[in-house]
Amino acid sequence: MAGLGAAARRAARMLARTDALEKDEALEAMAGAIEARAGDLMAANAVDVAAAQAGGMSPAFVDRLTLTPERIAAMSAGLRAIAAFNDPVGSVIAAWEQPNGLKIERVRTPLGVIGVIFESRPNVTVDAGGLCLKAGNAAILRGGSDSWHSTRAIHQCLVAGLNVAGLPEAAIQLVPTRDRDAVGMMLSGLNGAIDVIVPRGGRSLVERVQNDARVPVFAHLEGICHLYVHPSADLAMAVDLALNSKLRRTGICGALECLLIDRGCVETHLKPVVMALLDAGCEVRGDQTVQTADPRVVPAHASDWGHEFLDAVVAVKVVDNVHEACSHIESHGSAHTDAIVAEDETVAATFFEALDSAILLHNASTQFADGGEFGMGAEIGIATGKFHARGPVGVEQLTSFQYRVYGDGQTRT
Repeated sequence: MAGLGAAARRAARMLARTDALEKDEALEAMAGAIEARAGDLMAANAVDVAAAQAGGMSPAFVDRLTLTPERIAAMSAGLRAIAAFNDPVGSVIAAWEQPNGLKIERVRTPLGVIGVIFESRPNVTVDAGGLCLKAGNAAILRGGSDSWHSTRAIHQCLVAGLNVAGLPEAAIQLVPTRDRDAVGMMLSGLNGAIDVIVPRGGRSLVERVQNDARVPVFAHLEGICHLYVHPSADLAMAVDLALNSKLRRTGICGALECLLIDRGCVETHLKPVVMALLDAGCEVRGDQTVQTADPRVVPAHASDWGHEFLDAVVAVKVVDNVHEACSHIESHGSAHTDAIVAEDETVAATFFEALDSAILLHNASTQFADGGEFGMGAEIGIATGKFHARGPVGVEQLTSFQYRVYGDGQTRT
């Protein structure tokens, strides 16, 4: 592990000076390698999926783990999208001139070495490796033991791309052991080699990283996402957004976990929305009012509010107004992603102003909480903290900045 850190630090120094064309050549070659080795990736993933199923993992977990031809194609497309972005390194964020003639620029620079610790989803290997490279950073990746064979096969494609462009293989390294002690070593910083840690996984992983890390962390708690339906909401839209937010993919951090229905539209909206979810195979856990909408509704318990199900289960509650909806979200949410369905623009503005979530949506599915959907190509994760990076962590969020000052002999009195 110490060797990985030292090699990453050397690679980071080189990448900081690597021009955009070389990085983009590597990204394109990585995409090509993934396409050429799609069969190998599927075979490796089949081993992981079979082990997960044999171990009794939930369907949602198996879905996160599974690679399909479409998901493999999306990985290569994501790399090409990253390559198409302007290189952030060296871009001038701001520039001004002082009265004494000093010209000052704030310029983007790489962070250095980024440690990424993730679980189950093998595609994170591509997202993390590609984004770190584009931003001029070296990456040390530690995937979950459940995706061991998949991540190794994907990493080989990334290394092949680095070789084509003549970049050091240490630019993107994969921790070569399942031993949990390796995580602890990364959290210690590997003797100062790692500049920042990005965790992407369940609550237990993120809490461990935040509690034990001796280097800065891009905070990312679970995605306890809410959707609030206001009386002014178009009914068909409310049904569509509830279904898509919850069931498009139940195991992602942008999946809906709690649906809030305004009391003012209980007679018109509650039953159609709840029935649509139930008919689609989703378990609904509701309060007393929600239970009257359909006999299939399961009584909700206190622990269901603020719970990340990551499955075809949703908690549904009736609230008196937008203020109670926001209060509930503040008390039980995770500041990840929350949405409102309303035609009343004033109410939507109140919702946006009252909440401090990283992502807020008006009349759109919570499943749009994704860097790719934001036009960022890909993301390492959704940061819910307030420092440096917030929301989807893409290329620009993986940079820092420095001040460059140009003078002509000024001295300070």
